[in-house]
Amino acid sequence: MSARTRRTHLLAAVALTAVTLTLTACSDGQGTRDEGASTVSTSASQKSGESSTETEQVAAAGSKGTAGSTGSTGTSGSANASNSSGSTGVSGSKGSKGTSAAKGSSGSDSSKSLSAPCTSASTRVTATPVSRPLNHLLLTVTNTGSKNCDLVGYPAVQFGEAQSVPPVFEDSKPQAVVTLAPGESGYAGVLLAAADGSGSNGYTAKTLAVHFNDGAASAKPSLPAKGVYVDDSIGVTYWQSTMADALTW
Repeated sequence: MSARTRRTHLLAAVALTAVTLTLTACSDGQGTRDEGASTVSTSASQKSGESSTETEQVAAAGSKGTAGSTGSTGTSGSANASNSSGSTGVSGSKGSKGTSAAKGSSGSDSSKSLSAPCTSASTRVTATPVSRPLNHLLLTVTNTGSKNCDLVGYPAVQFGEAQSVPPVFEDSKPQAVVTLAPGESGYAGVLLAAADGSGSNGYTAKTLAVHFNDGAASAKPSLPAKGVYVDDSIGVTYWQSTMADALTW
């Protein structure tokens, strides 16, 4: 056999041996590289899963942190609102006190109540018989002073030598004390005797004394020269602001 032929047979044998080894490896299931690739893939998947879990945890932690921050901000806002409301309340309370003080300082009405009572020294008193109603006398008091004065209660009248003063008609009491400015007048009516003649113990009086409630000297207005007839029906009214009111009883 020639050398060339031997070389050809040797190459063919080497090729056959390589094919045989390849087939044997395949049939023995030596796919470790594939299994290695699978292991790597699984490991990658696990790492990916762990990364996802860590990402979610970080996101959750960030969300909680944000919520906590919001809560803190809300509390701070509530405190500020409370402080602001408190300040407003204090201011309102002070305003109310100021209003009350302003009302308390107003004393125009109290100045009237402090007017001095009218007296015989600061007034002029007249006594005038009237035709209607019958047997009535009108007392007129005029303020001759420079300040207001009050006509307190009713006049205590004394005719002639009488030892007592006549009673007052309680129904004639006004709702408020009559106050006279300088130059103004107040009035009282005196029922001298019963119109139907039913009175008793009558007499003619030629003098009259009018006492104010201050206990000072009385006024002594003049009466008609013939005097006035008086019996035990006599009575007086409270001081009034008008003639009509004084002559109603």
